[in-house]
Amino acid sequence: MRVAVNLSARHFRQPDLVEQIAAILQEHDLPPEALEIEITESAIMGHMEMAQQITKGIKALGCSVAIDDFGTGYSSLAYLKQFAVDHLKIDRSFISGLPRDADDAAIVQAVVGMAGMLGMRVIAEGVETAQQLQHLLQLGCHEAQGYLISRPVPADQIDVLLSGEGAGRHRLSLSASSVS
Repeated sequence: MRVAVNLSARHFRQPDLVEQIAAILQEHDLPPEALEIEITESAIMGHMEMAQQITKGIKALGCSVAIDDFGTGYSSLAYLKQFAVDHLKIDRSFISGLPRDADDAAIVQAVVGMAGMLGMRVIAEGVETAQQLQHLLQLGCHEAQGYLISRPVPADQIDVLLSGEGAGRHRLSLSASSVS
């Protein structure tokens, strides 16, 4: 199981961020591959050199890195290849129009194709309908999260969700068997 943690822009700018993550992993005896650090596209683009160092440092720990809200900032695709990133999270604004909006579908398909060529997986945010999920599967999207999979749950109920007795998983890996 992988747990994703969103970093705020303020946390992302801390010079000892990688050391803090390493200490937390060690303190709680957590395997690094169980942690994914999510950084917004705007935070990365606002601090290019630092972002390169931090993403490489996080990857060196064994954690995965995701760019959150991809497609909403002003990133240059030329910079995308310079970051040690495992996942691109497509912003919900591109998912909400699926499957009826051809422009949204084209953008999602382009991001999925580009990410695949760069060795990254794609996560769709804000999936709310079975039709959206089916369309994402057809476009080759790897994972989805949103109200269709599970509404947010209070911390004291996370055990029920993770045990399989809850409404579902917060993020669903997509495969041909995911959607009937």
